[in-house]
Amino acid sequence: MTMQNTTIAPTELARLSCALPFWLSLGLIPLALLAAIQGGWTIALLPLVTWFLFSLLDAVLGLNLENADLNATESDMFWYRLVTLVWVPAQAITVFGLIWYVPQAEHLSTFERIALFFGIGVISGTIGINYSHELMHQKNKLERGLADILLAMVLYSHFRSEHLLVHHRYVATPRDPVTAHYNEGFHRFYPRVLRQSLHSAFKAEADMLKRKNLPWTDLSNPFFKYWALQGGFLILALILGGWSGLVLFLVQVGVAIWQLELVNYIEHYGLTRKHLGDGKYEHVQPRHSWNAAHKASNWLLINLQRHSDHHYKPDRRFPVLQNYAPEDAPQLPFGYPVMTIAAMVPPIWRRMMNPRVRRWRQMYYPEITDWSDYNKRCTPMPR
Repeated sequence: MTMQNTTIAPTELARLSCALPFWLSLGLIPLALLAAIQGGWTIALLPLVTWFLFSLLDAVLGLNLENADLNATESDMFWYRLVTLVWVPAQAITVFGLIWYVPQAEHLSTFERIALFFGIGVISGTIGINYSHELMHQKNKLERGLADILLAMVLYSHFRSEHLLVHHRYVATPRDPVTAHYNEGFHRFYPRVLRQSLHSAFKAEADMLKRKNLPWTDLSNPFFKYWALQGGFLILALILGGWSGLVLFLVQVGVAIWQLELVNYIEHYGLTRKHLGDGKYEHVQPRHSWNAAHKASNWLLINLQRHSDHHYKPDRRFPVLQNYAPEDAPQLPFGYPVMTIAAMVPPIWRRMMNPRVRRWRQMYYPEITDWSDYNKRCTPMPR
């Protein structure tokens, strides 16, 4: 019997080695299992690693200012794409496996169980929703379907409609609920965006159907798929873990949504596209999103912090997102782990970010001398 040659070509090894840092997120899965089995102080590992360890690594490793080749092919990006695909079953097995295991784990107190699922929510929000964001931007049905599964696991399926149909079109304008206004603290932003983003997402889908002379009740409305998936996961949690398991699932959901909206808050805080009159705004440019080139947190978040390029060229996969210099895009002083912590304390956030917003205004729009309620004074785009 002849053995097949399974040696990986040198070029493929090079691609794999370059992609491996972006696989660090999978290391959070064993930490979740360790915390469930051991309990005690190990339960703190998930938030400690995602928030503090990667902040420390950012400080040590510094910035990555290099840009990938924009001519990279799909085969060049295989190992990068694979991590987003592998994460979906990994997260599902982790979340629902622990929903089955934890309610019957006698060594875990009620506090430890809730704290553990707080940590699970940190990773399903920080990693899971972020990976769904990458997948939903792709054209093929498999990746979009996987994005829907990840979002349904945190009961936030409408994020796909809101993000693709509303946020990318209206970012940095009054029409976008997710753009945080200058001086708007996170604790005011959060309840506002929960309410408005659901409404705007549903309306965007209903308006698309209306243009086809179809009612919102038409089965092609993706909200029916959203509701079915979310209902299925709620029932699964109840079957596997009983009422206790359902509560733990909802703890995970709440933390994941909070993590997502913290990131949404910092990505465009205080930035505004220039109003051109008649409800029209200038085209989206790199300067309308905050950029962060911090190496370690970009590994964890698959280059989400290169957000300036993502909004400028939304169809680019994460390995080829470009970094921008300070003269081309506004820069965050730290990576997302530090910035999300700062956003929870509005006085610290304003002290850190408001001067940067004012410098951004002076740099890009010196002709606008009165920024008081600028968005409110500009005529919103017609609904």
